[in-house]
Amino acid sequence: MKTKSYKDLIVWQKAIRLVLLVYKLTRQFLSSELYGLTLQTKKAVVAIPSNIAEGYARQHGPEYIKFLSVAYASAAELETQLIIAEQLGYGRESFYKVIFLLLEEVSKKLNQMMRRLRHKVFPRR
Repeated sequence: MKTKSYKDLIVWQKAIRLVLLVYKLTRQFLSSELYGLTLQTKKAVVAIPSNIAEGYARQHGPEYIKFLSVAYASAAELETQLIIAEQLGYGRESFYKVIFLLLEEVSKKLNQMMRRLRHKVFPRR
């Protein structure tokens, strides 16, 4: 089945779910973190589905790979911020487990997409 929109991509759908979970989690951060860890965490998580969508909309292989790569990097940034927040004791431990599992799934799917696209765009001769 051919995707008609970035919204049809499972990775984008899962990334949106990740945004919702992270936003719920950041409500539990200290108010003094509003312009620090909270803001950085929200920016990183929103960047994931945003870059998936932008790359898809460009409809050009190398650019799409670039935007997927940015989404993947944002996922790594998010993971780091979540590790810090967890170690600071912001939020419930069980909530982090759910988020980390979903983040791992999104990261793997992004990596798979980039690999597949690279093989299509830059086939070996």
